[in-house]
Amino acid sequence: MNRKEFFRQAGLHGAALLAISQLVSCSKSSPGVAGGAVDFTLDLNDPANAQLRTSGGFVYKNGVIVARTSSGTYLAVSQVCTHQGATVQYDGTQNDFFCPVHGSLFAANGAVLAGPASTSLRQYQVSLTGSTLRIYG
Repeated sequence: MNRKEFFRQAGLHGAALLAISQLVSCSKSSPGVAGGAVDFTLDLNDPANAQLRTSGGFVYKNGVIVARTSSGTYLAVSQVCTHQGATVQYDGTQNDFFCPVHGSLFAANGAVLAGPASTSLRQYQVSLTGSTLRIYG
């Protein structure tokens, strides 16, 4: 094998390894990402979760944004915008989620209201027992 052929083969193998590593890193099995399993609890008495004691407040935990609506219910969706992966925020006055980077808007259940995102945020189940809030799904 001559030098030119060696570098051509090495380049092809390197490109193949890079492509495989990129596909593996895009796996959707991690928590907080669409397709990932989530099951955790939040103690509403914990100072780290103080935002959830007021309407419009929200916290991020395990790739999930958990928010308290003006009616006192709780919502949980993936915190990662489906457009380009920025972190979404909650607007308690409108009861929706928005991406501050490119302006995507999502309903309380994660459905896309305005793009550029075209895929909904994953919604998680929420149950409250005393001061313990469970997020799962």
